Amino acid sequence: MNLLTGTPAAPGNPLADIRGRSRRRENRLVLLLLAAVLVVAAVSLAVGAYSLSAPDLLRTLMGQGTGSENFIVLKLRLPRLVLAVLAGVAFAVSGALFQSLLRNPLASPDIIGVTGGASAAAVFAMLVLGVGSVATSLAAFAGALATAAAIYLLAWRGGVAGSRFVLIGVGVAFMVDGVLGYLLTRADIRDAQDALAWLVGSVSGARWPEIAVLAGFLAVLLPTVGLLAGGLRALQLGDEAATSLGVSVERSRLALLVTAVALTAIATAAVGPLAFVAFVSAPIARRLVGGGGLTLLPAALVGILITTVSDFAAQHLLPGSLELPAGIITGAVGAPYLLWLLASTNRQGKGA
Repeated sequence: MNLLTGTPAAPGNPLADIRGRSRRRENRLVLLLLAAVLVVAAVSLAVGAYSLSAPDLLRTLMGQGTGSENFIVLKLRLPRLVLAVLAGVAFAVSGALFQSLLRNPLASPDIIGVTGGASAAAVFAMLVLGVGSVATSLAAFAGALATAAAIYLLAWRGGVAGSRFVLIGVGVAFMVDGVLGYLLTRADIRDAQDALAWLVGSVSGARWPEIAVLAGFLAVLLPTVGLLAGGLRALQLGDEAATSLGVSVERSRLALLVTAVALTAIATAAVGPLAFVAFVSAPIARRLVGGGGLTLLPAALVGILITTVSDFAAQHLLPGSLELPAGIITGAVGAPYLLWLLASTNRQGKGA
C-alpha cells in the first residue's frame, strides 16, 4: 500500500528480488572467506617451531621485531604465505574459467592435461636438458601453452564443444603421463627424486624474485579476466544466445581459454602442479553461494584457503621436523571429491 495515495503498491520483480538476494549472499560469503583467509594467514605466520604472540607478530610485520623474529617471519614464513596465496588465486580462477566456459565440472586444467603438459616439459628440462630453476619454470609455462593448443586444435570441428574438449584433454593427460613415466624411468635415481619432489607441488623455498614474477603476471591476467567476464556470462547462456547478444563466440572462447591456460602455466611454473586446487575451488564456491552463476571472486578466496591451509597442514601434520609437500594434502582432499563427482554423475545418468 502506498501511504501517500492509498493505492496498492506495485508487485516487485521476482527475478530482481532473486538476483538481489543472491548478490547479498555472495557479498556476505566473500566477507566470511576474507576473514577466514586473514585468520589462516595470521596462524601461518605465528605458529611453528618458534611461535609468536599476536602483538609480537604485528610488531614484526611493522619491521620492529627482534633479529630472530624478523628472519623467521619476514624471510621464511611470509614469502611462503604470499606464494601460496598467489598460486591459489591463479589455480582457482583458471579452474573456474575452464569449468564455466566448457560447462563441465571435469573441465579443470589438472584433469584435461594442461597441468600435465607443464609438468612433462618441466621434467624434460630438468632431467634431459639439465637446466636450472628459471629455465625449468619457462619450460613448464611453454609446456602448458603447447598442450592447450594441441587440445584446442584436436577438438576443433567448426567450433569447440565442451564435451569434446574435455574428452580429448583426458586423452592428452594420459599421453603426457606416459611421457613423464618414461622420463623418470630413464633418469638417474637422484635426478628422478628431485623431479618427483617438484611433481608433487610445494610452496617451500619461496623466494621474493619468483613471487614478483608471479605477481606481475597476475597483475596483467586478473584484470584481463575481469574484462572478459561479460563475454563468459553470455557464453554460459549458449552459443546462439551469446551471438544474439553481439558476442563473437569463438573469439571470446579462445581469449578466455588462453587466459585460463596462462594462469595455470604461471602457477605451475612457480609451485609445481598442486593437485586439484583448480578442480575443487569453483565447485566449492558455487555450493557456498548457492547458485550456478559465475563465482570468480569466491572461487579465488576458496583457492587461497585450500593452498594456505594445505601448506600449514603439510608443515605441522607429522611430528618432528619432517615436512610434507603441500601437493600431498591437496591431492588427499581433491581425489575423494573427484570420485564422488564421477559416482554422482553416473547415478544421474549424465555423461562427463
